[in-house]
Amino acid sequence: MNMLSGSIPDQLFSSSMRLKHLLLNDNNLTGSIPSTLCLVTSLEVLRLDRNSLTGPVPVNLNNLTKVGELHLSHNKLTGPLPNLTGMSNLNFVDMSNNIFDASEIPPWFSTLKSLTTLMVDNCRIGGELPESLFSLPELQTVSLQNNRLTGTLYLITGYSSQLQIVDVQNNSIQNSEVSGYNGIIMLMGNPFCQQPGAKGIYCSAQNQTIAPYSTGTRNCVPIHCPSNQDLSPNCKCAFPYSGTINFYAPSFSTLGKRLYFHTLESYLLNVFSGLPVDSVSLNNVHMDEYNYLEVNLQVFPSEKIQFNQSEISILGFLLSNQNRPPPDGFGPYFFIASEYAAFAELTPSSSKSSNRPAIIGALMAGFVAALLIIGACVYAIRERRRVERLVEQSKPFATWYSSKSTGSISLPQLNGPRSFTYDELNYSTNKFSESNYIGCGGYGKVYKGTFDTGQVVAIKRAQQGSLQGELEFKTEIELLSRVHHRNLVRLLGFCFDQGELILVYEYVPNGSLKQCLTGESGVHLDWKRRLRVALGAAKGLTYLHELANPPIIHRDIKSNNILLDEQLNAKVADFGLSKPMDKSQKDQEITEVKGTMGYLDPEYYLTQQLTEKSDVYSFGVLLFELLTGKKPIDKGRYIVREVKLTMDKTKNLYDLHGLLDPRIGLGTSLGGFEKFVDLALKCVEDSGVDRPAMSEVVKEIECVMQQAGANLNVDSFSDSLSFDGGSGASQPPYSNDSFFNYSGSSMPSHVEPK
Repeated sequence: MNMLSGSIPDQLFSSSMRLKHLLLNDNNLTGSIPSTLCLVTSLEVLRLDRNSLTGPVPVNLNNLTKVGELHLSHNKLTGPLPNLTGMSNLNFVDMSNNIFDASEIPPWFSTLKSLTTLMVDNCRIGGELPESLFSLPELQTVSLQNNRLTGTLYLITGYSSQLQIVDVQNNSIQNSEVSGYNGIIMLMGNPFCQQPGAKGIYCSAQNQTIAPYSTGTRNCVPIHCPSNQDLSPNCKCAFPYSGTINFYAPSFSTLGKRLYFHTLESYLLNVFSGLPVDSVSLNNVHMDEYNYLEVNLQVFPSEKIQFNQSEISILGFLLSNQNRPPPDGFGPYFFIASEYAAFAELTPSSSKSSNRPAIIGALMAGFVAALLIIGACVYAIRERRRVERLVEQSKPFATWYSSKSTGSISLPQLNGPRSFTYDELNYSTNKFSESNYIGCGGYGKVYKGTFDTGQVVAIKRAQQGSLQGELEFKTEIELLSRVHHRNLVRLLGFCFDQGELILVYEYVPNGSLKQCLTGESGVHLDWKRRLRVALGAAKGLTYLHELANPPIIHRDIKSNNILLDEQLNAKVADFGLSKPMDKSQKDQEITEVKGTMGYLDPEYYLTQQLTEKSDVYSFGVLLFELLTGKKPIDKGRYIVREVKLTMDKTKNLYDLHGLLDPRIGLGTSLGGFEKFVDLALKCVEDSGVDRPAMSEVVKEIECVMQQAGANLNVDSFSDSLSFDGGSGASQPPYSNDSFFNYSGSSMPSHVEPK
């Protein structure tokens, strides 16, 4: 849901954590499930479903005795089926669609007394279903499709009174003995259904269609609402908070009854009790591709036409943290919010603003002549064409097309980056040989290339068929082809040839800041050098936020994406997740959350409202990383929290000696240290409005450098607002042999655990 990628680090978890919900579902996570996760015995909900996790499930998973929901489905997990013996609080288990070893039905199937839903489809389970499974007192749903079950299905006596559905399609069951059971049984695809006299009701497809449902009005007369506002069930016009709820329940055969949805509406109103909520509305009820119930939800404000930002945050939090169990039959759920229309309404475009006086004047004067209407239409058409031209200029690749069948392409003409052929890049990298390989990431592999002129470059090659690669390829070219600054890594060119998506950058020999802090690059960073790095990165970000047109939010500031050249000048890299912002939208935009865990702005994560202050938060984390040399999340500890808990402003160096990187120069004068820490703390304020702008950060770092006795006039460290495009203003962005070292040698883009 948040485009998290990479593996889950072992050090993320510890026995001291008091985590209750771990929700990492619907991402691009790879690697194995760390065994350290099983140290978090406070865990109650574990969701790792719909990723690409591999390897066996940790054998100590059953240490998590408080877990009530376990979601591991739709991964590539291998090894034996997990042993859940002793997990007595489990009520929902879904391990479907993995590649576990073939096995017999495990004993724990019949021992989980709190179990309501068991889903283990397509997991190569064999043997005869034990009657004791169906006697679990709370059991409602059993789904064991596409396995190797044999023998007889027994539902005679002692089965749970709550049992609603038994789905064992596509197995090898030869017989069934059922008595008194009125729920659903699905036996299609079993030998039993080939026998003469087999019960048709069990062997025919039972379509799980749901009768249409939409919340109606309540004893009131509907009225016509203004544009972008909706009518609430209480006949009031407002901007509702909207989104979709996906319920993890395999069967909703009884949901044709409106009573079930009335129950859901009452449940949601109880969830929002204490908030200014007038009513909730449900509509577009349907089953999604995974056969789960999906419902569109609207939440209407009370006594006003819109929620404020704080209320939106709370609503999203309540819908994302299921502290109250859903009504019986609906199962666990997740919520995906939509863009809040009120925010867009409050930030009209310049063209609308410019038209408003004319429209008001026309209305006041009462000019209704057809001539004026025609004139207004002509003006609107011209304005539309003007806007389309501006969009084309701001997105030079919007008109790209490619025919997969012929390989033909259409490329725009760009000022700056040049178009390379695949053969040129193939030759420069010695046919993309392993000896030229220098790193990899979510986009693909990175190679060192050398042209006949002697110019050295970094060549980033997208993985074949990578959607992430296509998106990042387009984003990086669109942005880097029109922003040039000495503290931004430079795009030299690209290749859109023979089905390849390749980016060519300047090559920076000293690697990433992360490599320097870990000692991998061999570059020593003392206090003054770290200040120089911080200042350079801050200048690059300030350019993006304040001088680029339109402004750009990077969204993935981290030590891996700060590169250091020969003079240790910092260059901000990796614009694959960056987002241009119209100036009219610069204050906030609701968008899908992307970034890197540990650096991610919690306000952005919670509200999905993106501003340049999200970059400021990430930069503040980067400042703490410069101080400590530690990763943002290290051995289960968050560096921002550790600094706040440890610091004492009455003592020397704020009493942070134990957290500082010894290589920073402990024992020497750390001039401006306290001011630097204060700045970092301002950058990671909980509320974005309390964080400084990046231009203010630049000035603060320059003050720190003066206190430290560092020279501000060396290399890129000139006056605080020197935003030229390199060593010479007239120099094209790809003209010299400066160097680049891709920061992705360890981590891909998109939100990833750190």
